[in-house]
Amino acid sequence: MKSIDIVIVNWSSGTQLLEAVQSLQQHAGAVVASVAIVDNASTDNSLELVAERTDWVFPIHYVRNPENRGFGAACNQGVRTGNAEYVLFLNPDTRVYEQSLATPLAFMQRAENAGVSVTGIQLIDETGHVQRACARFPSLGMFSAAAVGLDRLPWLRNYRHHMTDWDHGTTRDVDHVIGAFYLIRRNVFESLDGFDERFFVYLEDLDLSLRVRQAGGRIVYLADAQAFHAGGGTSRQIKATRLFYSLRSRLLYGFKHFSRAGAWALVGVTVGLEPIARTAFSAARGGMQDIRNTLRGYGMLTRALPQILKASRR
Repeated sequence: MKSIDIVIVNWSSGTQLLEAVQSLQQHAGAVVASVAIVDNASTDNSLELVAERTDWVFPIHYVRNPENRGFGAACNQGVRTGNAEYVLFLNPDTRVYEQSLATPLAFMQRAENAGVSVTGIQLIDETGHVQRACARFPSLGMFSAAAVGLDRLPWLRNYRHHMTDWDHGTTRDVDHVIGAFYLIRRNVFESLDGFDERFFVYLEDLDLSLRVRQAGGRIVYLADAQAFHAGGGTSRQIKATRLFYSLRSRLLYGFKHFSRAGAWALVGVTVGLEPIARTAFSAARGGMQDIRNTLRGYGMLTRALPQILKASRR
């Protein structure tokens, strides 16, 4: 039964987008109700590589944004093109295998798993290793430790936001599975009003997971299904901008989910301490380009801070 709508957000992903859709055709056509490709003003021909083909076994909806609206907003657009019971948010730098969709779908359809709202699966990287794709809900302490590099200390690895201390070899309930492969019940997604579009990119999926858990839903990582995920995607192209958006989303998350005092403490750490720590680490490695990217990213953050604070009050 075709029970899953796929939503892929594309931004100049080259041939990766075509390869992702081809993998769906090859391995998951039996369960895919539709595919929505939301293009955020790509500057390459990645969308055309898919659109020029007419042999797809599922309908493909193309949403062409004249400007980059961000990941969360584009996902919300894509969800509105379908009506299947489940929605899978899938990165263009992924490729699915034979059981990538069938296994988590069967898991969620079991009566005893009616309380499971979201599932993720094992993601395999370019070297064949299982990525550490799950995360804990971050606290002010976790964000602060990461900001100044304390999370690099081996005895603090259990205190990291990303679950790098766990080999991801077993199925278990978790706080969060990353948005590269994020299967959610449509009724849950719609009841929570989808992604918070204030997060342009980064942490919008974490914010959604937290709201899922607050609403009483379970999030389960399944170790008995796999998909390929290159990781980093097209954001590899723009390191300073990537840094800016990750910091921006961190502050928005803090103001949304921490106390007011905690959120302002996070601002202090992010703006006051982290640039010094990042610059010192880059200098120690002799990375002048890293230093330039760090300074550019924090310059963008400083200029955008009034708008971030304004957005956090909505």
